[in-house]
Amino acid sequence: MSNFDRSMAPFAARLRSLRWLPVFAALAAVVAPGTADAARRTGAYDGTWKVVFATKRGNCSSGYSVPFTVHGGQVSSAGGGRVSGSISRSGGVAVAVSVGASRASGGGRLAGNRGAGSWSGIITGDRCSGIWQATRN
Repeated sequence: MSNFDRSMAPFAARLRSLRWLPVFAALAAVVAPGTADAARRTGAYDGTWKVVFATKRGNCSSGYSVPFTVHGGQVSSAGGGRVSGSISRSGGVAVAVSVGASRASGGGRLAGNRGAGSWSGIITGDRCSGIWQATRN
């Protein structure tokens, strides 16, 4: 390890500990929107959603669960990885997820406190696809 690597190690550790900061900020915005503008941006699908993935094609793990946060029609991570996406007023979902070298995208529909759809991507080098089901916590 070089002197530069050793000097940057404490800084890198602090950055890793801050990875939860956006999640806490998103949750705080959902729980207590403090302004009229924030209240107008809330949507019918806001909250934390538990999404369970099932693989139908490919050699990828199946049955794993990931939490997502929805606020004002925008989807973000509530527990790891990079998540971006949106939900239309009618419940249409479009999401992209990446964790390390693995990437997947999906679409579907939410209605009330439930949702379902399909996904596809490259997970740890394998091309896979399947379905997802979501429930709002």
